[in-house]
Amino acid sequence: MLPAATAGSDLDVAVTGSVAANIEDWPLAFRLLGDALERVPHASRASASRVHGVASYLMVLAGEASTARNHAERALALAEAEVGKPAPAFTGKDLDGKTHRLADFKDKIVILEAYNLDCPFCEHHYKNGAMQELQGYATSKGAVWLVVNSVNAKHSSYRTPEAAKKEWDAQKMKATAWIDDSSGELGKLYAMKTTPQMYVINAEGILVYQGAIDDKASSNHDPAQARNYVKEAVASLQAGKPIEVTQTKPYGCSVKY
Repeated sequence: MLPAATAGSDLDVAVTGSVAANIEDWPLAFRLLGDALERVPHASRASASRVHGVASYLMVLAGEASTARNHAERALALAEAEVGKPAPAFTGKDLDGKTHRLADFKDKIVILEAYNLDCPFCEHHYKNGAMQELQGYATSKGAVWLVVNSVNAKHSSYRTPEAAKKEWDAQKMKATAWIDDSSGELGKLYAMKTTPQMYVINAEGILVYQGAIDDKASSNHDPAQARNYVKEAVASLQAGKPIEVTQTKPYGCSVKY
């Protein structure tokens, strides 16, 4: 039986727990899921995201791939970090095993870069030095730049720490650190969808930009001729001015969770 809830309240975690625990009783599982989905319009984004996540899981088990994909997309969209709100707290380890926490960077601008060099869009920004130049610009202003690689360890694009260190040197990265997020925890926390996808967090810990790196969704354009949203955001923060563009649609390859 579903726990009671009032309109506008968060969905109880027991909703998703009950569904997941009753997958051997399909009629009950789908009845519970249906009740949970009815509450979604009155729930918080996080709660609604959980419900769609469970729905996706159940649809996979039921062999409904298309419906599962739709629920998964809704879950990711609802989990997305919101511009203008406090950035989700995260913890991640770099290639040397050092732990980095958002809380460690109080009073600093933080930039997150969803990364996978095997993606042509991502590679394009590195092969001509545009990404490294942008990293250097931001870090020279005192910003923290974290390269977040969320590729699953079983995927062909996964880099071991040793391989990642060689890639860091070969690409002459000017970021603060490479975060090994092969668990996908950080990427999913921020709903990273593509590589590259960019996030800018201000010195007060507020997410002030997320989306594409620039306005040219191409893997063969000249980045120097594009409007770079990340550089604009950092410059505006440095100058104490409002950021003109705070959110755009990211482009690139899907993150290989």
